[in-house]
Amino acid sequence: MKHFLIYTNCYKDKSMETTERIRSYLESHGHKCTVMLQNRGTCCGYHGGTPCDSHPEEGQEQELSFPADAYCMIVLGGDGTMLQAAWDVKKANIPLIGVNLGTLGYMTEVEPGCMEEALDQLMAGEVESESRMMLNGRIYGQDGSVIQDWSLNDIVISRSGALQVIKLHVYVNGQFLKDYSADGVIITTPTGSTGYNLSAGGPIAEPSSRLIILTPICPHTLSSRSIILSPEDVIEIRIPPGRDGRRQQVTANFDGSHVVPMSTGDWIRIVKSEKTTEILSVNKVSFLDVLHRKLRENE
Repeated sequence: MKHFLIYTNCYKDKSMETTERIRSYLESHGHKCTVMLQNRGTCCGYHGGTPCDSHPEEGQEQELSFPADAYCMIVLGGDGTMLQAAWDVKKANIPLIGVNLGTLGYMTEVEPGCMEEALDQLMAGEVESESRMMLNGRIYGQDGSVIQDWSLNDIVISRSGALQVIKLHVYVNGQFLKDYSADGVIITTPTGSTGYNLSAGGPIAEPSSRLIILTPICPHTLSSRSIILSPEDVIEIRIPPGRDGRRQQVTANFDGSHVVPMSTGDWIRIVKSEKTTEILSVNKVSFLDVLHRKLRENE
C-alpha cells in the first residue's frame, strides 16, 4: 500500500470533483490518501472528504508537517500551485507530480482526460524522477537582519511603489559585473526559464540542466541581455541610493508569492540551493515536445 498526498488548489477545483475522483480511484485500489487544500498561498489539512475547520489568514505562512510514509504528492492546479507545493515540501523531500487544471502547465504534465492511466502508472511505480535545482537567497539588511528563502522558479528583484527605474549593483563571485537601471532583474533556474524570464525576453533552458540565468526587466539601455551563469556562481545584488541620492524601495520575490522588502543599503546573496525538487513523470514525452506544443498553443 502506498500513501499518496493530494494537494489541491481550491480555486482551480472549486467543487472538489477532480480531487475526489483521484482519491476514490486510489483508495479503491487499496491505497491511502491524505488531501491538503492550498488556499491563498497557504495550506490546510483535508482528510477523507472532510475539510478542516479553519484556514490560515491571508498572507500567513505555516510550516506544514507531512506523513513519513508519503510516496508522492499529486498536485492539482497550475504551475503556480506546483511552485507553492515545492516550497511546502522543500524540507520533506517528497516528489511531486502535477495535474493540469491551469492554462500553460509547463510543470503539470497530467491532463484530466488521462487521469486514470497516469494513476495506474503511479500505483505501479512506472515513473521517472527528475531532480530540479533550486535557488537559495539570503537578504542582509542594514539593521543586521538576515532573511533566508528558497525558490524553484526564480528570485525577482523589482521596484516597489512608484513607477520609476531602480538602480542595482550586480556582483558575481565577488567581482563587479554591471550596474543595471531597469524595472528589476530576474535570477532564474532552468525550471523557471519558461516563466517570467521568458516573458522578459530571456532564454529557455532544459529543466534538468544546471545553470543560473540573469535577465534584466525592461532595462533602460540598448545593450543589456540575459547572462547565463554557472550553478557554482555566487550572485550578489546590492541596492544603492537612487536618483539624486534618494532611498530606493524594492522587493525580493521568491517564486511569485514570498515577498521580502528591501531598501538602499540592503543586499541579497543568491546561490544554487542544496535542496532540490523531485518531479515525477509518467509520460514518455521530451521537454522539447512539450515546449513545441505549449508554444503553438500560445501563437
